[in-house]
Amino acid sequence: MARHPLEILSVEETARARDVILGLHPDKVVDFREIFLKEPAKVELKRFLHLEHSARLSPTSPRPARLAKCQYDVIGTDKIPEYHESWVDVENGRRVHHEIIGKQHHAALTLSEFDTLVDVCKASPEFQKAVAEFNIPEGFEVVVEPWPYGGLDLEDENRRYFQGLIFAQDTRSGNPDSNFYAYPFPLIPIMDAHNREIIRIDRLATGGKGDSITGKTHNKAVIDHCTTSEYVPELLPNGTRKDLKALNVVQPDGPSFKVSNESLVEWQKWRFRVSFNPREGAVLHDVHYDGRSVLYRMSISEMTVPYADARPPFQRKQAFDFGDGGAGNCANNLALGCDCLGVIKYFDGVIVEADGEAKVLPNVICLHEQDNGIGWKHTNWRTGRAVVVRSRELVVQFIITLANYEYVFAYKLDQAGGITLEVRATGIVSVVNIDPGKTSDYGNVVNPGALAQNHQHIFCARIDPAIDGHENTVIQEESHSVPMNPTTNPRGNFYEVRQTPIKQSTWADAAPQHNRIFKIVNPSKTNRISGKPVGYKFTPPATQLLLADPNSVQSQRAAFAQHHVWVSKYKDDELYAGGRFTMQSRKEVDGVADAVARNDDVENNDVVVWSVFGLTHNPRVEDWPVMPADIFQVMIRPADFFEANPSIDVPSNKNLSSIEVQKSEKASCCGMQKL
Repeated sequence: MARHPLEILSVEETARARDVILGLHPDKVVDFREIFLKEPAKVELKRFLHLEHSARLSPTSPRPARLAKCQYDVIGTDKIPEYHESWVDVENGRRVHHEIIGKQHHAALTLSEFDTLVDVCKASPEFQKAVAEFNIPEGFEVVVEPWPYGGLDLEDENRRYFQGLIFAQDTRSGNPDSNFYAYPFPLIPIMDAHNREIIRIDRLATGGKGDSITGKTHNKAVIDHCTTSEYVPELLPNGTRKDLKALNVVQPDGPSFKVSNESLVEWQKWRFRVSFNPREGAVLHDVHYDGRSVLYRMSISEMTVPYADARPPFQRKQAFDFGDGGAGNCANNLALGCDCLGVIKYFDGVIVEADGEAKVLPNVICLHEQDNGIGWKHTNWRTGRAVVVRSRELVVQFIITLANYEYVFAYKLDQAGGITLEVRATGIVSVVNIDPGKTSDYGNVVNPGALAQNHQHIFCARIDPAIDGHENTVIQEESHSVPMNPTTNPRGNFYEVRQTPIKQSTWADAAPQHNRIFKIVNPSKTNRISGKPVGYKFTPPATQLLLADPNSVQSQRAAFAQHHVWVSKYKDDELYAGGRFTMQSRKEVDGVADAVARNDDVENNDVVVWSVFGLTHNPRVEDWPVMPADIFQVMIRPADFFEANPSIDVPSNKNLSSIEVQKSEKASCCGMQKL
């Protein structure tokens, strides 16, 4: 049976794509970075999906070609990798597109390059000499944590670099999970990735308020004032709590969803497909509710994490966790009963090793149902009857680990036609060494000797709507007070709703003082009840935008992070808010800012909406040693899309497992009883 155009590449398809590329470079060394599905052009996929939804799809129906996007280095006699990108038709075994990427851009990193950095540091006499400048207590070992180099300073050569943050791990417990972040060293080795050598070692300031931003104030006993701070249960000094009783999620009849072809999900009135790729992680496609189209595609497009420590070299400390290394590449193998609860369906991913060999990433996405409190309720005060409906959600979740941080991403679909994108930030805050007894303007001391630097996490979600079709308009809606006047507002209580259709690609910012929301509507479809065009709406979270100076490299390479909402016209392969190439960039290129700058007509057109939100994280002591999750949500809700509450038919069933403490009987919340 032919694979669906949106199913991820199989191991066999990946192998065929690899073999085509190797055959085109018989006398060269080829190092593969990624091989994954090149999604079909929208015009082709729309035709296929129309046949599928109209039940007219047959074995002979035309299908988009199964294309593999292959990203790889070709290494010639000069030993300098040349970065290529090709598209391979895996069914016909031929290359259909080829691009040699210019030297001004850098490919996303591979985890093997991180391994190389660790090995090079261990073998470097210069690095070992730098470490020897400090007293390392007996029982401690040096740990190198690889990081991307960040944005190139204006004086930097455009070479491929990696840097290492250095810590010491207390090995005396014999536990390999002992928290080495509690012992930061003021050294950063810099590696030339092509020559595989340490080219310099940055020595970091350890002072506090009033000290020079370049002064090296540390002494040989640089970690003597640091103290152990553990998080794994077996190393906690007092163990874990003993008074917590079990709380189980039980679904005795199984799940209410079903999954077919490893990509098609059907739940309640929802129907959509799930895919996975090494850059974006989990992606939703072709989202329908009760047979009506809602979204063509939805993903997390990018995130940037700029740090606010002005002391060199921290002006470079800025990760693009999707563009630099790929969220999918860093996805967790989700554990049953830990990361997701209940009856769970897991999805696997496929990535490649440097030789192009396909590798299955098991359980990178989990699909499950969860209760989210009351969905709606009303009590008839005359009769005393209460009707209560619980809100059940279907959750598509993936989790990534990027060195010290974890991010939990979830698409949550509910029974009232809503979609919530949820992001949780957790993990361990990034720390640097600080002298004993000092505080800093650049962060907060969260453990003796450990300064957690101030920073931001700014995310961008890409929403490709299809509200009853692909010709949509984005409307900016605001609510404004109206001065008291005898004609329209004689008593002063009236406020007006202003709607402004967005006609050309542009950006906008949150304005909670005006209740600014954005409606994505289909102007050609009218709600029979309200007379308004059918649509969905969202309120941009009024979170702080990028704080770096507009002239800084930090700011210029993250233009997407400077506004809450962007509206652009759809263009194939324009998926990444920060541009295709973020590694060591000095400026955002081919990102959402460039897309908007085209000034395309976006009224009643194929539009894309980009939602930017995030966290300005000025760390607390309570964020140590592992921070409680900070939670952010973008809620996309129907707005005159339906003719009534779509969850009005959800059963108001009583949960028979619920009991009252010390009582066995309680009147039903869903029956005919009175209050």
